[in-house]
Amino acid sequence: MKTENINGKSGDYFHKLEDGRLQCDLCPRFCKLQDGQKGLCFVRARKGNTIVLTTYGRSSGFCIDPIEKKPLNHYFPGTPVFSFGTAGCNLTCKFCQNWDISKSREIDKLSDKASPGKIAEVAKHLGCYSVAFTYNDPVIFFEYAIDVAQACRERGIKTVAVTAGYISPEPRKKFFSYIDAANVDLKAFTESFYNKLCAGSLQIVLDTLVYLKHETDIWFEITTLLIPGENDSKAEIEKQTEWIIKYIGSDIPLHYTAFHPDYKMLDKLSTPIESLNRAYQIAKKNGLRYVYTGNVHDEKRNSTYCHECNIKLIGRDWHEITEWNLKDGKCPRCLTICKGVFDSKAGNWGGKRMSINLSQINRLSLP
Repeated sequence: MKTENINGKSGDYFHKLEDGRLQCDLCPRFCKLQDGQKGLCFVRARKGNTIVLTTYGRSSGFCIDPIEKKPLNHYFPGTPVFSFGTAGCNLTCKFCQNWDISKSREIDKLSDKASPGKIAEVAKHLGCYSVAFTYNDPVIFFEYAIDVAQACRERGIKTVAVTAGYISPEPRKKFFSYIDAANVDLKAFTESFYNKLCAGSLQIVLDTLVYLKHETDIWFEITTLLIPGENDSKAEIEKQTEWIIKYIGSDIPLHYTAFHPDYKMLDKLSTPIESLNRAYQIAKKNGLRYVYTGNVHDEKRNSTYCHECNIKLIGRDWHEITEWNLKDGKCPRCLTICKGVFDSKAGNWGGKRMSINLSQINRLSLP
């Protein structure tokens, strides 16, 4: 049973080993902890006979983003999403683009404190369609994310998980039962990449993708950050897209995004536009209907087209909607359905990003 105390919120997924250690079963790392020890994620720790989430109710900051920034191109396009993360991560990606948050071990730097109810109420007050768990992986702040999702659901707000999908089967089922949409970071398509650069396993992420497709109604999209010389070969892109077609289907949006040197991979060059375009063409050739490039200015490959007659359905310039031709979720010319979750028109949030200081929102009577 979960309980709250000043040191965090205790979790559901752990068990005691014969040698007295507690094994965290939330993710496939299965960290085995003595009293006072923290797991690799640094935010789940043993205290006595339980494992607690030490960052419950604390955030690295809040802001409103366009939903396209997650990236989700087929989920209420043009709408604002209230976004936040905490600290820590259960992968060790050397190329992390949010390393100052996800790799942080200085929990005292988490400035914003908010109850789940307050987050949901502020998101509603500010006109956000959804709340996103992002910047670091919500898997590691499992209990906090679920409580926020429950509070959002009570107020008619959707929830979005931006995740690497590195989670054990039982908690995966519970976690995603509270989520409405997701973007899953498929970092590469070789075990060697995951082992060498992330200290993880590709198969676990593939299992999560198959689970989302075949055992949930969650709308999800996939993102792969292309890193020169590591995961951008023609052969790897061929295998990745063939697997997606076979096990997930042709309607899943796939985003290829550009890497820039960061964290522990400062020796790599930024992804050339030619690599993104090649991956785009391979994916389209292999039958994927909705393929996008990201982190670069490319209106053509940021836009959505009818897969039957190829007219532009949704135009995008960076994260801003510039054109909207969908009618009832269909192509206006040939009436082919465009897969996704759409309103009758695009939202008007635009491409801006707005930082939010919850402590300054005082006029609301919030829980």
